[in-house]
Amino acid sequence: MADHPYVGMWVTDDGHIRHELLPNNRYDEARGKRESAYQGRYQVTGNTIEYWDDTGFTADGEFIDDVLYHAGMVLRREE
Repeated sequence: MADHPYVGMWVTDDGHIRHELLPNNRYDEARGKRESAYQGRYQVTGNTIEYWDDTGFTADGEFIDDVLYHAGMVLRREE
């Protein structure tokens, strides 16, 4: 189970990308009307996040001042 404060929904300002970090170290990303466009596992170390998509794609990101910077996107926690 995740032991970090970042579990929850992260969304781009336009709402197009919705990135949910689940407490079981899995994520589910929706893009536009496409629900579950990408799914996989993640690991948080400090303020860095690493992703392993179920299709084999890898990526990373960084949390700065409660904002997630990931793959050129800026995502904010959904209230």
